[in-house]
Amino acid sequence: MTAYIYANVNVTDPALFEEYRALVPAVIKAYGGRYLVRGGATEVLEGDRPAHRNVLLEFPDMASLKAFYHSAEYKPLIAMRERAATTSLMAIEGV
Repeated sequence: MTAYIYANVNVTDPALFEEYRALVPAVIKAYGGRYLVRGGATEVLEGDRPAHRNVLLEFPDMASLKAFYHSAEYKPLIAMRERAATTSLMAIEGV
């Protein structure tokens, strides 16, 4: 079953976040993931959630998603992202 990572990202250090953005696609791809949404215009239609940067990644299954997230390759990128932004991440199983 397909699995997704949804991220809501508030970038606080644009220069460092650009470094992260340059490095992370290769790691995502290595675990079978691909971008469905990467930034782009955002409009809140309901609720009071701030319209920050949104990212949606698709993986073949939850095992691949978790392998990516917990990988040795992604660990230093998590630390970089945490210095460059405040982020809310969710893993979601598809239907």
